[in-house]
Amino acid sequence: MRTLQNYIGGRLVASKSGRSGPVFNPATGEQSLSVGLSSADETREAIQAAEQAFASWKAVTPLNRSRILFKFKDLLEQHRDELAALITHEHGKVFSDAQGELTRGLEVVEFACGIPHLQKGEHSSNVGRGVDSFSLMQPLGVCAGISPFNFPAMVPMWMFPIALACGNTFVMKPSEKVPSATLRLAELLSEAGLPDGVFNIVNGDKESVDVLLTDERVQAVSFVGSTPIAEYIYATASANGKRVQALGGAKNHMVVMPDADPNQVVNSLMGAAYGSAGERCMAISVAVCVGDDVADTLIEKLAAEIDGMRVGPGVGLEEEAHMGPLVSKEHAAKVKAYIDSGVEQGATLLVDGRKFICPDHENGYFVGPTLFDNVKPGMRIYDEEIFGPVLSVVRVNSYAEAVELINRHEYGNGTSIFTRDGDSARQFYEEIQVGMVGVNVPIPVPMAFHSFGGWKRSLFGPLHMHGPDGVRFNTRMKTVTTRWPTGLTAGTEFSMPTMK
Repeated sequence: MRTLQNYIGGRLVASKSGRSGPVFNPATGEQSLSVGLSSADETREAIQAAEQAFASWKAVTPLNRSRILFKFKDLLEQHRDELAALITHEHGKVFSDAQGELTRGLEVVEFACGIPHLQKGEHSSNVGRGVDSFSLMQPLGVCAGISPFNFPAMVPMWMFPIALACGNTFVMKPSEKVPSATLRLAELLSEAGLPDGVFNIVNGDKESVDVLLTDERVQAVSFVGSTPIAEYIYATASANGKRVQALGGAKNHMVVMPDADPNQVVNSLMGAAYGSAGERCMAISVAVCVGDDVADTLIEKLAAEIDGMRVGPGVGLEEEAHMGPLVSKEHAAKVKAYIDSGVEQGATLLVDGRKFICPDHENGYFVGPTLFDNVKPGMRIYDEEIFGPVLSVVRVNSYAEAVELINRHEYGNGTSIFTRDGDSARQFYEEIQVGMVGVNVPIPVPMAFHSFGGWKRSLFGPLHMHGPDGVRFNTRMKTVTTRWPTGLTAGTEFSMPTMK
């Protein structure tokens, strides 16, 4: 069985650790290949390659770095279907969803292509008599990224294009569950003209991660994943003097007001809750209905739509499925255990996805769309991130109660409100304690030229990903103040310098 290798110094390098992990096709439950799990020393080799490449890469002009990214963008578009097939095969999401993932990653590449403008700093003439000040946005050095299984291409592309554009070199540690797409991105970067060693991939597990968090040559670490791991990443890397952005978990609420269009709400909610089998950090997992009439209408329409959903493999059906399998057997069992707990804790199970079996794919990791009513805080299915196709309906009596409910939750990643009333919408996005807010938009993921990140225990670190924050994260500001003498100096001064 083929074993995937690392990508270090511009070439594939087999791991010699003697350890490997299986990579499965979630739709069939069959192992398709193995991935080498690198040792600590092999991870240091990737860091060494990046450090050696940094001196020459930082000297490349922003314009020429941008031109390489433009070529990379063209190659991404040419190989779009190939990359989407790799994602579908290893993650399980349907093909069109995999293509959508690539589009959102490509948008960050397009943003990074503007680095000559984004990195040009600021200038002030005559801050004092004959004195000018200007700022330089300089690269940090070796940066590292640790990405999750749910977006094998998009999340890495949230990280490395801006880092590379800013003049840094990079070591990527993809999820060992879905490594192939990220490795293919590395090959396309080399084909685009990126010098050897500027971008490296080390496949591995916690052993590799801990090296990236502690090695003194790594200057910055980006992470997306669950909150417990994000906390560990942030605490460990910060303690070792690194700049860190660590995106954690989520429990995203959609508030449905009495004046909202029920059909618009249902159409939006179906994709937001069940798209990609709910394995999205921005998935809507809680519908907060203001009033029992709103809840009753919504549930009736949702149940009818769920009944017509197509669940199956990401490719191979005559008509594409709406939702594919979960990423692994263990994760599917975890999601089913959450459904069990919802029943045990008194929620009303309206649609049960635990016993769903996909015809001709009986060994696949499928969980059918699941719908709960009468969910309340304190239940595990409300308090915790499930990361599966489970939607909970919570009933409240007023808009104020809905806002209080959301603001009390430990996570603050994304939220949305559906209403026709501009005053309610404006009040909502002003007072809600969540980082990304949608108004009649179910999944408010910002475009690449804005920054992505939540509040509270959904984000650790002061800066969000991509957009302006991405440039700030990947550069170090230096301010220069200059005076060019025009004659003899007035003599030594010992007081605090002030501009006159």
